[in-house]
Amino acid sequence: MKMTILNGEPSSGSEFDVYVHAFEEGARSAGHEVGLLELRDLDLKGCSGCFGCWVKTPGECVKRDDSALVCRAAIGSDLLVLASPVVMGFTSALLKRAADQMIPLILPYIVIEGGEMHHRARYQHYPLLALLLGPDADTDAEDLSITERMWARMARNIKSRLAFTAVADRSPEEVAHELAAVA
Repeated sequence: MKMTILNGEPSSGSEFDVYVHAFEEGARSAGHEVGLLELRDLDLKGCSGCFGCWVKTPGECVKRDDSALVCRAAIGSDLLVLASPVVMGFTSALLKRAADQMIPLILPYIVIEGGEMHHRARYQHYPLLALLLGPDADTDAEDLSITERMWARMARNIKSRLAFTAVADRSPEEVAHELAAVA
């Protein structure tokens, strides 16, 4: 399986950053092709809602930043792992910014799916999504539930589904092995 990890940890060398890298190694040793994007090292300007990616430069953000790299890595994967510490009850701003800039992966046209309005797919294949969370001392079950539900909604919006959620409270190798069984 081709897996891409979006590491939304802002601090290099933090406990969660070390965990993500150990998870990456566990996935590789399980036989997966793994790519890791350190979002903190990328130039991601953020979505301004201009919709230029739909009308001016279809399929690509009009801002010249690294969002095209993130989109290509995502759409070229079988599994997209969204890794982030939980900060003030939610994922990091880095991960949210990267996800917001994935809007070029869908078309501007609307269809009704399951009684809801959603955009049409731009591509034939979209990766499954997995969420890897590093809770802080104040993280509670409600924070985790809200975060998981939000990312499940985001997955639906990019023609995918959230197939797996894990909290970094077990060994990274164990989580990588469990994820491989699910995906």
